[in-house]
Amino acid sequence: MLSILIPTYNYKITKLVETLSMQLKQVDFPFEVLVLDDCSKNIDLIETNKTITQFTNCYYIQETVNKGRTATRQALAETAKYNWLLFMDADVLPLNDNFIKILDIENQTADVVFGGISYEKSKPENDKILRWKYGKAREAKPVSEREKIPYLSIISQCFLIKKSVFLKANDFHDNVYGVDVLFAQNLEKMQVQVLHINNPIIHLGLECSESFIKKTKKGLESLYQFEKENKIPKDYRPIQKAYQSLKKNGALKLFMKIMKTFDKAILKNLKSSSPSLFLFDLYRLYYFVQHQNNLNPKTRS
Repeated sequence: MLSILIPTYNYKITKLVETLSMQLKQVDFPFEVLVLDDCSKNIDLIETNKTITQFTNCYYIQETVNKGRTATRQALAETAKYNWLLFMDADVLPLNDNFIKILDIENQTADVVFGGISYEKSKPENDKILRWKYGKAREAKPVSEREKIPYLSIISQCFLIKKSVFLKANDFHDNVYGVDVLFAQNLEKMQVQVLHINNPIIHLGLECSESFIKKTKKGLESLYQFEKENKIPKDYRPIQKAYQSLKKNGALKLFMKIMKTFDKAILKNLKSSSPSLFLFDLYRLYYFVQHQNNLNPKTRS
């Protein structure tokens, strides 16, 4: 009935699998846990991760070529035996001791179930605070907020989905960062039923600020490309709406002039121990506008 699918790359997944295995002892339906290693380079870590096979119905699959997150998920879905797929990133842990039971898989009528994301209360190291602050403010949303935009509120770090729905919605396999927006739009086009519940996972694997900024830029580059190729509307994401608003009000030149003056100072703040999310939003918009106007982005990272 349930296939738990975990793509991993150079990350220790033993604690996650052990936690899930303990919870799966509480259920009476058939299950499997599939971990697909996308050609990790750390040999010692690989050997450690292989020990998950000691747990009931847990399997470790190792790729010989790095294919990227999207293709890895597709491979896991195609390999899965059961009709319900629970995708989990390697760097998360269930917050609740009865995480699996709360999903109510045996009685579930929705097509997709998303339980939310949470972050640890204590601050991380200084160079990871930007990712931590962003996650707490922008991703860790209550059910009431997520239900307002049910499709775009799905964060792919952990979600339950019917196998048939996933295989239909995941119709792209490019190894680019930021394809979650295409997945969300496909679900919306299909008008599948999305259920938002309070059953979060804790996101543990925080990137350093510099890495997070680079990933954010890659996501914005993908967003621009998806829009250019008419794969998404020009106002699908909030940052697209912000750009359209600047353009409509004739404020693009002024905005770019101001940002060019202060971009060094803003970047310094983002990498500090007290980063401003407001400045991060401006920095993201600055980078997106550069793409929209073919300005060959040169913002620092």
